Amino acid sequence: MALVITGMLLIVAGIAIPLLTMSVQNPAFRYIYACGAALTLIGRVFSPYRGTNARVKRLVRIEAWASIFFCVGAFFLFYPPHNPVRDTLAFTLAGGAIQIYTSIMIPRVQKKK
Repeated sequence: MALVITGMLLIVAGIAIPLLTMSVQNPAFRYIYACGAALTLIGRVFSPYRGTNARVKRLVRIEAWASIFFCVGAFFLFYPPHNPVRDTLAFTLAGGAIQIYTSIMIPRVQKKK
């Protein structure tokens, strides 16, 4: 879980640097974001749900898809023909929306059981 939290913080830092400085000249933010995306994916893969509730199991899998969206956003940071921040921001927002949904629904479903 600490790996996922560290990865999320790195993703926030990696996306905030070009947005706050309005410059993409320094490539350090790309590596910060990519490292955060990789950490969240590794954290999600190595911490599967071991319970019996099928709905929570599905929500945990959806959380892993959010990490995959972050990794696709990291890919677009290094893919040169397009605007790297715009494409990455789109995938980051999609992953963030999924993350918000699952962070609300997992405790709600577990509380019902």
